[in-house]
Amino acid sequence: MNKSIDYIKEKIKNQPEIGIVLGSGLGDFADAIEDKVEIPYTEIPGFPVSTVKGHDGKLIFGHINSKEVCVMKGRIHYYEGYDIKEVVYPIEVLAGLGIKTIILTNAAGGVNTDFEPADLMIITDHINLMGKNPLIGPNDEDLGPRFPDMTDLYNKELVEIAENSAKKLGIDIKEGVYMYFTGPSYETAAEVRMARILGADAVGMSTVPEAIIARHRGLKILGISTITNMSTGILDTPLDHTEVVEVGKEVAGKFKELLKEIIEEI
Repeated sequence: MNKSIDYIKEKIKNQPEIGIVLGSGLGDFADAIEDKVEIPYTEIPGFPVSTVKGHDGKLIFGHINSKEVCVMKGRIHYYEGYDIKEVVYPIEVLAGLGIKTIILTNAAGGVNTDFEPADLMIITDHINLMGKNPLIGPNDEDLGPRFPDMTDLYNKELVEIAENSAKKLGIDIKEGVYMYFTGPSYETAAEVRMARILGADAVGMSTVPEAIIARHRGLKILGISTITNMSTGILDTPLDHTEVVEVGKEVAGKFKELLKEIIEEI
């Protein structure tokens, strides 16, 4: 990991304060970054490479207003065939670069029937249905505790900032619980009913392993889902990844403005 961190430090001008992981279809947010330095994942020693359409696979450093940021334009998913520790490797690298806050965004399927496609949802908690945890194995106490507390995993102060930012911009924003499935197949109607019974408002194939490792490293975490479709069984229409990307592009404008406002207020 030190090779990845050292390589990046040689390329960037300033230490980032805030890390941002962009979900499917949300890559246009990177256009808001000023004074950019772009580093493809393929150039970084030891860094895994994203293989999913809609995930460009690069780190982008620069600033948004007064804040120094690092954006992951493309994340790594377990369903791509990576080990769970490889999935969270980029978050560990960002922590090693000195970020204090991370904003995890994703495209998610709506389980709450009050939601509609193109809604934005602040994640207030999650359910790790997969059960696999990136902290399994030897623990380095210098990096984080053996048994990290998951109380208020999604930072209440950041949730309040996101709520107030949305209100200021006139954006209707939801809140809810995100349930993690491995993918890449979409959930069945029975699984969606189970998710609703267990208290989930949205389901997806990312974010949870990243949040766990970020908490272990002592980062403040904010999660935001774009509801790109209603999950199987809620509507009769079949699901397609192209739809996910397209809805992400539809909400890109309000998503960009909301994230910029949140970053300014952090």
